[in-house]
This record gives sequence, structure tokens and C-alpha cells, in this order.
Amino acid sequence: MSSTSGPLGWAMILATFLVAGFVKGTIGLGLPTVAVGLLAIVMSPAQAASLLIVPSFVTNVWQLLAGPRFGGLLRRLWPMMAAVAVGTVASAGLIAGAQGPGPASALGLALVAYAVVGLAGLSVRVPGGAEPWLSPLVGLVTGVVTGATGVFVIPAVPYLQALGLDRDQLIQALGLSFTVSTVALAAGLAREGALPLAAGAASLVTLGPALLGMAVGQWLRGRVSAPTFRRAFLIGLLLLGAHLALRPWL
Repeated sequence: MSSTSGPLGWAMILATFLVAGFVKGTIGLGLPTVAVGLLAIVMSPAQAASLLIVPSFVTNVWQLLAGPRFGGLLRRLWPMMAAVAVGTVASAGLIAGAQGPGPASALGLALVAYAVVGLAGLSVRVPGGAEPWLSPLVGLVTGVVTGATGVFVIPAVPYLQALGLDRDQLIQALGLSFTVSTVALAAGLAREGALPLAAGAASLVTLGPALLGMAVGQWLRGRVSAPTFRRAFLIGLLLLGAHLALRPWL
């Protein structure tokens, strides 16, 4: 992170996690997506992913334990979570070892896909009979995408939204999925030698602004229109993803 180790670089990093925490506090997700997406403009996705480990883990455990149905969700979703872990650890070499613009472009495409799905507003439900075999498949694909880009949301978030969970269950299920993804990504990066001690210390520094942003976002959640904010977030994500995907050709 030599290019971002100066005062201006650290100011950008801390501001990024403040914004990412704010988004997560407001709509219940988006910290890794926003953080990795913005930081990938000035550093590799692997470096950005190493910075998000601590704030992502802490904020997602916070979100996971805030709901009342952890045991039931874990029993229902463990096949998906196991597949997320396996896929992420197995594919972490993609983000750790890739050179050139490829990782940032892949990250951009993932952000665009997530934004398009969200903006389309499609209402899909997973048939009960399909869940036993579809959950591990979705988990495995999510793990591969996470290992390649550092982003946890595709296709896990649309899939969890399609399970018909109520709002509290969905928020808690997202916390569970993101926690597993964070731990698995940290394990995968460490296995690839892409998570040195200095990166862990730097990630710890970003926890403060992330928690502050999350607290402000939670305070604001009941004072603004959540659908309006989410739409603005998705449009911003679409533009950011398009920029990252197209940057090598601009």
C-alpha cells in the first residue's frame, strides 16, 4: 500500500470506511462492496480486501447477533455457508495472485451485476423443494466471486432475498453470510501470503471510522426513505462498477 501510505492516502482510506459503514448502517449491507469498490481505484483489490477484514468481521458479527433467530437460520443455511467458505478459500488465489487490470475489471463487473439486479426490482421466490440443492450451489458461486473480487454479494444477496425471509431474518442472514465470507477471505488471503501482519494492523485502524459511519447510518435509517436511499446507493454502485470495468480501455 505504498501509494496510499501517506497522509492523503490514509485520509482517503478512513473516509472510505466512514462512507462504507454509513451505507451498511442505513441499509444493512454494503460495507465490503463500497470499501473494496472505492479503494480499488487507487490500489489492487487484494490490498483493499485485506483492509476490510477487521471492520467487515466486527460489523457483520454485530449485525448477526442483533437478531433473535440465529440458531434457526444457521440450521437452515449451513449448507450454503459451508459452500461459501470452501469456494472462497479455494479461489482466494485469484485475487491474491492476479496482476494488471484484470482483478479491478472483474470487481467492476460484479458491482455492475449486483446494481442491475437490485435496480431491476425483480421479485423472485425460491421453491422450497429447490433450496436443499440450490443453497450449496449459490454458496459455492458466491465463494468463487468473493475469492476473485473481494465482494460478497453476488449471488448471495439476491438469493437470500428470494427465500421469503422477513426483514429481521434477512438482516441476520446477511450478517451470517458476510461473516462467513469475511473469515473465509481472511483465511484464503493468509494462505496465499497476501495478509501480512501490517495489513492486519492497518485493517484494525479502519474499524473506528467504519463503526462511526454504521452508527450514524443506523440513526438515519428511521429518518429517511430506505427505498430512495437504496436506489441512490445502487445507482452509485453501478457507476463505480462501470468505471472499474471499463478503466483499462479508457
